[in-house]
Amino acid sequence: MRIERMSDDQFTIFLTFDDLIERGFTKEDLWHDASSVRTLFSDMMYEASSELGFELEGMLLVQVQLMQAQGMHVIVTQKEEMEYDEDFIEMKVTLDESNELIFSFNDFENIIQVCSYLSPLGVNGGEIYYMSDSYYVLLNEEDLNGQHKEDIIAIMSEYAFPSIITSIRLKEYGKIIFSSQAVQQVVQYFLMSKDDK
Repeated sequence: MRIERMSDDQFTIFLTFDDLIERGFTKEDLWHDASSVRTLFSDMMYEASSELGFELEGMLLVQVQLMQAQGMHVIVTQKEEMEYDEDFIEMKVTLDESNELIFSFNDFENIIQVCSYLSPLGVNGGEIYYMSDSYYVLLNEEDLNGQHKEDIIAIMSEYAFPSIITSIRLKEYGKIIFSSQAVQQVVQYFLMSKDDK
């Protein structure tokens, strides 16, 4: 679990799926077992508050983003609108699931390798960004061309790491290398030219 303070009244928590399993949860539990989810969130809030020295009181707005290959990204904002009993914390939880796959690559050569496997499967879309000394491949559900997400995740995991960076952050701060049809363009510019030699 990684915890980071964003501002005086906001912090973010990132849990990988391994972190969830260690705590006895599956991704499905988050959708179907409300009492366990409350316990998980309460534990995370108190862990974060003690690590960051963040005083939890009043209403907490909790935004949860389930990321396909990465895990769970939780943004917690404290609202001081009303007077509450000091021991009372109200959490309003929003749960969303992302249909994006975002992987971080240390080397562009690894992207070329991944594309050599994705292209024969009919996966030709996607976007590629560069930010903070890493390359990022972003695939949306429509880019998968009917392939099982788990198969694509398995291929990409051989050469890259699931990224906790959101597509919003990539688009705002990253340098765009290919804005669409990224796999097709990598194959065209880097693999076909090698085959011609």
